[in-house]
Amino acid sequence: MERNLKNVLVISFGFLFLFTAYGGLQSLQSSLNSEEGLGVASLSVLYAALILSSMFLPPILIKKLGCKWTIAISMCCYIAFSLGNFYASWYTLIPTSVILGLGGAPLWSAKCTYLTIAGTSYAAKTGKNAKDIINQYFGVFFLVFQSSGIWGNLISSLIFSQSSTKVEISEEDLECCGAYNCLTDSTNTTESAKPSNSLIYTLLGVYTASGVLAVLLIIILLDQIKSDQAETEKEKLETPSFWSTFLATFQHLKDKRQCLLIPLTMYSGFEQGFLSGDYTKAYVTCALGIQYVGYVMICFAAVNSLCSLLFGKISQFTGRKFLFALATVTNTACIIALLLWKPHPKQLAVFFVFPALWGLSDAVWQTQTNGLYGILFEKHKEAAFANYRLWESLGFVIAFGYSTKLQVYIKLYILLSVLVLSMVTYGAVECIEAKSSPGTPTAKRNENGGPLTQETHM
Repeated sequence: MERNLKNVLVISFGFLFLFTAYGGLQSLQSSLNSEEGLGVASLSVLYAALILSSMFLPPILIKKLGCKWTIAISMCCYIAFSLGNFYASWYTLIPTSVILGLGGAPLWSAKCTYLTIAGTSYAAKTGKNAKDIINQYFGVFFLVFQSSGIWGNLISSLIFSQSSTKVEISEEDLECCGAYNCLTDSTNTTESAKPSNSLIYTLLGVYTASGVLAVLLIIILLDQIKSDQAETEKEKLETPSFWSTFLATFQHLKDKRQCLLIPLTMYSGFEQGFLSGDYTKAYVTCALGIQYVGYVMICFAAVNSLCSLLFGKISQFTGRKFLFALATVTNTACIIALLLWKPHPKQLAVFFVFPALWGLSDAVWQTQTNGLYGILFEKHKEAAFANYRLWESLGFVIAFGYSTKLQVYIKLYILLSVLVLSMVTYGAVECIEAKSSPGTPTAKRNENGGPLTQETHM
């Protein structure tokens, strides 16, 4: 096997094992650690730390340690979060969430840098187009990586389904499920349906082992980038200091289009935060039990992956405006339906319809928003994508931050309001583009944008 491809596969499977653990844990936080909102508070802190991390840590660590060891050390930050869940308290989960957040940005940046250098190196040897090889490498990576959402949630559901105590949820408790959940009483249902400590420890043991396996794969099998290749990339990473990166990010806000895209970018964080933090707890865990959370999130991940691939192919025929309209209509319909629906165990299929439709919409928000950034800000990609990470992460922080303070119906109204505002401001961006460069040919360059946004899922 060609060495560069081997390294791509090593990174891909390393991320698969790592995010099998993290993805499963994230989906369960609001249900597993519901006391005083500890689970969602930890996720809010995590994304706040990610914002800070993305501004200055990646170039420093990659320059000092190289891509291989930056990836390995950053992966250890994720393992720390798994360990913190063994004894979940404010003194364990919050610090480990900060550690994970600080490691998240260097991990993804080092991965991107490594794949880019590997693709460029192979293209130089074979005389092929570097962009084509890099695209192929990223395609291989996301083909493997995207399935982590399925495996992590499948593991949690299979383990929790072994529980010997099947809790019957009373009609009185079911009244506290859904949009008009009882903030004070809903935790009782969650707690009564909580699996035994032995099952929780079994799950955390599997997740921790998966993370350790990821680190070992990187340390043992991943080749260090040759010094002459690394130096070229290091030169690019040498100049930005914390303040220069910080200033470049905010100087980019002078661009009116960037300011108009802030609501749309934040909405991406809001809607993902709602599904993993509120839908899983107030609808699924409350009415069915925590063992169904994994199956529901598998449905979301599978539809999301398939639609990401599909929309990447058809966007050249339909254009991004049609896809944004499709996602808006689908998300709006889901929000209105969630406001009206009273979840009940007898309506099992309905619990899977919502994440499936949510996955369809999220595929558009991820692929098309990322592609839009790449097209609009082609000359300032670094500052533009730093803004993307900043505002989406801020959306996560806010969504998880108010998760335990507000009833679900209020969060749904907030979600709907942000969605409407996002489409108004996005429409303004399209109008500006239509006036400044009618018939711009750059719209055809949207093929590379799609998968890269998945990095913001942490």
